Amino acid sequence: MTKKRIWIAAGIILSPAQDRIFITRRHTNAHQGGLWEFAGGKVETNETAEQAVIRELDEEVGIQVTALAPLISLAHDYPDKALQFDFFAITAFTGEACGNEGQAGLWVAINDLNDYPFPEANAAVLAKIVEVYEG
Repeated sequence: MTKKRIWIAAGIILSPAQDRIFITRRHTNAHQGGLWEFAGGKVETNETAEQAVIRELDEEVGIQVTALAPLISLAHDYPDKALQFDFFAITAFTGEACGNEGQAGLWVAINDLNDYPFPEANAAVLAKIVEVYEG
């Protein structure tokens, strides 16, 4: 049986100095629960990935995106889910990033991101962030 691929848009929320990134912790009862992630969510019907990430970041972490750029796209298959990701660098926003849905949220130095456990699907994203922002 073929798994339906779920399209996810997520934001790499950068601090104004672009030296820290806001990450959130997945609720323990969620898929990949307890791991850290970049905020985002499912792209809805008739919505672009850009529209989805702007909407999701407003809902999940309380920021209003004012500047974003594509960072990396990838597909990842778990035994129980097939996912397609579009990650965007969020370089400007208004509001104060926080865990709007009761999830933990932290600003983390880019070179400390590897200290936090992320889902397997995020390995390529973490490598891309280091390549682009630590270079």
